[in-house]
This record gives sequence, structure tokens and C-alpha cells, in this order.
Amino acid sequence: MRRTVIASLFVAFCLYGHAQSNYEQQILTQRKEKALELAKEQFGPLKAEQVASLDYFAVNPNYRVKAKVEVLFDEPVFRMPTYDGTSNEYKRYAIVTFPLNGAERTLNIYQSVALFQNPAYKKHLFLPFLDQTNGQESYSGGRYIDLSTDDIKGSTIEIDFNKAYNPYCAYSNGYRCPIPPVANNLETKIMAGEKAFHKAKNERPVNLNGGQEFTEADKKIILSGNESTLLRVLQTTDEKDLKVLKATSSDVKYNDPLLETLSKRMFATVRDPNHPGVGIAAPQIGINKNLIWVQRFDKPEQPFEFYINPKILWRSKLKRKGAEGCLSIPNRKEDVLRSYAIRLQYINKDGKVIEENIEGFTAVIFQHETDHLFGILFPDRLEEQEKENYVPLNDKIDFSILPKTLTP
Repeated sequence: MRRTVIASLFVAFCLYGHAQSNYEQQILTQRKEKALELAKEQFGPLKAEQVASLDYFAVNPNYRVKAKVEVLFDEPVFRMPTYDGTSNEYKRYAIVTFPLNGAERTLNIYQSVALFQNPAYKKHLFLPFLDQTNGQESYSGGRYIDLSTDDIKGSTIEIDFNKAYNPYCAYSNGYRCPIPPVANNLETKIMAGEKAFHKAKNERPVNLNGGQEFTEADKKIILSGNESTLLRVLQTTDEKDLKVLKATSSDVKYNDPLLETLSKRMFATVRDPNHPGVGIAAPQIGINKNLIWVQRFDKPEQPFEFYINPKILWRSKLKRKGAEGCLSIPNRKEDVLRSYAIRLQYINKDGKVIEENIEGFTAVIFQHETDHLFGILFPDRLEEQEKENYVPLNDKIDFSILPKTLTP
């Protein structure tokens, strides 16, 4: 009898060990596949020779948990801030509760509004989280886990922290990585998944050939008049217009032959004597491409200039508050907090990548116009600043200008 029990335990132990070995091998294989994919990306966040520096915690089955799921309904859309100073639209999809490290934990699972509109990502769920390893063993900006609605079985879902991965921002600047909400801060160490990347951050390379061509709808708008014909400016009061204004735009080929006509028509529109502005973005005239006009108050004669695929690489923590209006938002002007200085990257008409530092009101115009390229309107910024606490510096900084200086 005793021999039978021992034999049974031995068989059970062997089966358990085999299952553990298969599970560990599965995770290790996924990590190798990720490394191979990153190494192939010529314009990705890592250089091929850096992929070997990816680091992970040892696979630990204790961080593979079964969680109770509470699916949410009629949740409002909100903007989740990103580390580049912009934001993306998300909805809470569910609340999950699970035991881990001796206590019950709770996290929110989200659904990207933009991805949900793509059939390929309709089932995709996003789980960003922070924990007490951030800034030490793991990336300071938190980590992500990808899930699917198909993973929900009845009222439960498996969450495997061994699959937690770093956002691209851990490796390179220039990416729009969501900041995990405060509600998803776990008061414990998650010693599983990807560790911090201990190399210097890269600058995101610019793919000059990666821009998209204009769609047939774009071409129809561009060719609907001559170079001096004004374009219709979309309005937030129109439901169809608002859908375009809230969409994310894409890069365009810098040498597209239609750019010349479009840029001239956009300029004529922003200089309309009846509705003059200091800047305009392509989405405002119905084209979701990364193109803007900006008046350069920081240059002699305050010229208007056209920018192809502009990106803000850095924003100062020092803020300024000033009145803003928008050609697409009728009869509204309010004070908005913006970074006082930025670093801008763009492509000129000759295909050269340009970077420059910009300050003051001109930096504000760039921030306003590039926000349009991400579907962000200035009322969205007002909502953001209401949730943050800022320390005024009026008694510490004294700004001044020479008499008779032109100001916006």
C-alpha cells in the first residue's frame, strides 16, 4: 500500500513538473519571438544589436492568477494621458479582482476606442499597471499586458504577469505610450515579466518613405478648387465633422505632388479675412494627415510656415496659461495650460529631417495644431488641467518684453 501511494505521488509530481516545464518553455518561446520581431524592425524602438539586452524575471507560475471579472457597461470615453504629452481615447471594459502576494488586488481593464474600430482588434483588451518594482527592477513608466474578450470564461479570466512587457517608451523617445491610471497601481512588487531596459534611450528613427498617400476622399477635397480657393473648416457642432476632428491622423509622403496645392489652399483658408487664424491643421479641413500651418511669432516679420509630419519630441514642465480659440470651435475662447517650450521635429519639402527648440506663444500654437493630429481639441486639455494641481510661479519668475514689441 505504501509503495502504491509513493508511486502515485511520483507520477503526479512528474506530471506536474512536465506541465511546469511546458508552461515555462511557452513563455520563453514568446520572449524569443518578441526579440526576433524587434530585431527585424528597421524603424522600431530598438537597434538589432540591442535586442540581446532585453531582460526578464524568471518565469514564476505564482504570478499566473485567475481573476474574477466584472464587465462594465455604458462606460464613458476618457483620454488616457501618454508619455509624449498627448493622450488616447479609452473606455473601461472590466474590473478584475484576484489574490496575489497575500492580498486581494484589483485592476481595471481598458479598451482602445481607436483599435475597437479596427475589426482585427475588436476583441483586444489593454491592461496597463504600475507596481513597486517601477524605477528599480522594472521600467519606471509601468508595464502592459494584452488580453482578449475571448480570454473571459464565464466570470473569470487568467492574468499572467509573466507576459507583462515594456512599452516602446522604455527603449526609445518619440512614442505615444499610455500612462497607467492611478487606479491600476498595485501596492506590491510584481517580480514577473519584463525588467527595466538598462541601456541609453534611442531617438526614434524617421522613415522618410513611411508616409501614406492621400485617399480618394482626400484628393477630392484637395482638387475641389484652385490654389486660392478656401476650404471648408470642419466644426465641432456638426456630428460628422466631429468624427473627423476626433480621429488620429497619419504621416504623409513628404514629396507627394498634391502637397503643393493642399498647402496653398490651407494657407488661404487660415488667412481668410473673415475668419483669420494663427494656425490650421489638415484634419480641420477634412484630411486626416499630419500637416499644419503655423504663424511664427518668434521670427522676424512673423511668417506663416508649413510643416510636414510634425512631432513634438519634448515639452517643458514649465507651463504658461493663455487664451486659446479654434477655427473649428465656434464662439469659444478659454485659458489653456501649455508647456512654455518644446522641441519640434518635422520633414521639410526636400525630405530633410529638421529639429528645433521653440518657446512662448509660438510653442503654444504648435501644441494646439499638433493636438489636432491626434484628435485632441483644446476643451480636452481643459478637462486634463482640472484634474491636475499646479504650483503658480508668479512670485518667483518675472517675465518682461521691450516696449512696442509685437505680441499675439
